[in-house]
Amino acid sequence: MDFKNPINEYYHYIVYTLLTIVLLYILLLTSSSKSNNFALYPSQPTKMFNMKMYGDELEEALERASTEDKMVIIAIVNKAYVEGDKPMLDIFLDGFWLGEGTDDLIKNLLIVAMDQISYRRCKFLHLNCYKLETDGVDFVGEKLYMSKDFIKMMWRRTRFLGDVLKRGYSFIFTDTDVLWLRNPFTNLSHNKSIDLQISSDNFNGNEWSKANPINTGFYMIRSNNKTIVLFDNWYAKKDNSSGLKDQDVLQKLIRGREFRNLGLKLRFLDTVYFSGFCQNSKDVKVVVTVHANCCRRISAKMADLTAVIHDWKRFRSATLNETLRFQWTSHDHCRDSWRN
Repeated sequence: MDFKNPINEYYHYIVYTLLTIVLLYILLLTSSSKSNNFALYPSQPTKMFNMKMYGDELEEALERASTEDKMVIIAIVNKAYVEGDKPMLDIFLDGFWLGEGTDDLIKNLLIVAMDQISYRRCKFLHLNCYKLETDGVDFVGEKLYMSKDFIKMMWRRTRFLGDVLKRGYSFIFTDTDVLWLRNPFTNLSHNKSIDLQISSDNFNGNEWSKANPINTGFYMIRSNNKTIVLFDNWYAKKDNSSGLKDQDVLQKLIRGREFRNLGLKLRFLDTVYFSGFCQNSKDVKVVVTVHANCCRRISAKMADLTAVIHDWKRFRSATLNETLRFQWTSHDHCRDSWRN
């Protein structure tokens, strides 16, 4: 009969324990080394910012809405955009329903709600939704164009979108007063060297000319080191830009030295395709989006966007001769909104 030596068993136990401790120590050192190397490159698209602000809910929302190459469509709403018999959010969604090749894009749309009421409405509509914490600031009601609360809300939007870039997500940002009548990806460049493609109130005919007045109501931006720094620099000017909205500050940046030094490539979008009330598209057969810009009140925007939907339906059912005679309905409500 064989007998096990208790001394040998004890010796094997000690060796096994020491090997386990050494292995764990090596794993910890490797993990620490990776963390330190990561911190050397803060300008890369990372999650190295205040995670307490968003927790994991934002990452989950972005993952749900994104394409395989991490592209998301983002729109931001508050209570004023979800209330009424036919609220702005519903009109915005009508564009996706009635547009050409747009209905399937809903799955890539993330609605960012700035209050509980708009968040509940979003969830009721079974959309991809995220509730943005607003640091105790009241963003519930309508914020009149260029009022103090309007400017605060625009800067909060800029801060949030910059954080989305830092998470490695590229996106199309769209105001909800933009009707999507056709799939914009067919007219947006897929050249990855173009960092930012942005709409213009009045396109001057040259898609590379920085003389074009920008409109931040619709743009596509790629997440990379340059665009992250751009958004950081943009938001950093918030407190030194009294009386200016975020769009005005970005316009100055684009035409200044900082933008050139970053080496950003910028393309302006032709209003024939990406149009607005400031400058109507001249060709309904190719128009992609219609933005209710050059308008002061939500009620006026909704009235004139409803007219655009009727125009679109009229075009879709028109004969060839009727199409040739097509004209947009005048944006009377938005024109009159500046008188009050």
